[in-house]
Amino acid sequence: MAVFSRIGMAVLAILVGSGGVIALFYGAIALVERLAQGKLKQRLLPWVFLAPALLLLLAYLVIPTILTVYVSLLDARSQTFVGLSNYISLVTDKGMGEAFRNNILWLVGVTGVSVSLGLLIAVLADRVRYEAVPKTLIFLPMAISFVGASVIWKFIYAFRPAGTAQIGLLNGVITALGFEPVGWLVERSLNNFALIAIMIWLQTGFCMVLLSAAVKGIPHEILEAARMDGANEIQIFWRIVVPMIRSTILVVSTTTVLLVLKVFDIVYVMTAGNQGTEVIASRMFKEMFSFRHYGQGSAIAVILLLAVIPIMVVNIREFRQPNATR
Repeated sequence: MAVFSRIGMAVLAILVGSGGVIALFYGAIALVERLAQGKLKQRLLPWVFLAPALLLLLAYLVIPTILTVYVSLLDARSQTFVGLSNYISLVTDKGMGEAFRNNILWLVGVTGVSVSLGLLIAVLADRVRYEAVPKTLIFLPMAISFVGASVIWKFIYAFRPAGTAQIGLLNGVITALGFEPVGWLVERSLNNFALIAIMIWLQTGFCMVLLSAAVKGIPHEILEAARMDGANEIQIFWRIVVPMIRSTILVVSTTTVLLVLKVFDIVYVMTAGNQGTEVIASRMFKEMFSFRHYGQGSAIAVILLLAVIPIMVVNIREFRQPNATR
């Protein structure tokens, strides 16, 4: 009976919620039609539909952003105004420097490898008869959340001391070949690259799908004309394919950069930012919830926001290009 009552309450909530939203829109439209006429009515009607979304954006995006900037100017307990002291201390903090260096490593590694692999697979898969099969297999990791992928790879990277049974796939293969097991998440020379590999595994399928659509959009007449003129496949790739899908490559790259700048789940699940794997987002989490230094935590959030904004602008401009090949 409890299950049926919960289902009934859920159905009732959906009906009341949906009905309430529909009634709100119809009521607002009727009010505008009654109170306004002519051009004023035409100007007000679009705002009837935009107003709820704008109010939600204001409540959940604009106001929190303003409050975050304000808190970043306060001390550890958000009581005393300290100006830019939090930002200055972050610049001189060794832990924050490590987080910046690791984020740059993530940006170069994930973006470069994911986009390159995605483009290579898109071009090669376009030439095989059953391209849907390899593309599906490569795209499958996109169906897994970052946390789920991290749990899977934590078992793959699992380490046990030499001479004991290995439960990690990689160390199982390595020891079977006669080598010593490796602490993939402990060794500082390897652990960042091990985490980056997870993001590449997740992101390559996304890059491949978008770039594959762009490659298929290139007119076959241009490619055939180049072949008839004596161009080999490598020349066609660099001088025709890449220039014609440049806009798509840029959009895919900037989208990947945005994801990498905000990466947190993989680092938190795998190492919690320890053993030299700190990134900006994990550092922000520690400042806010471990050290209770709300001022510095908010300052890191503002820095991250400022780093993301230019990339978003570039991305939006590329999307608006009317003649860009997609």
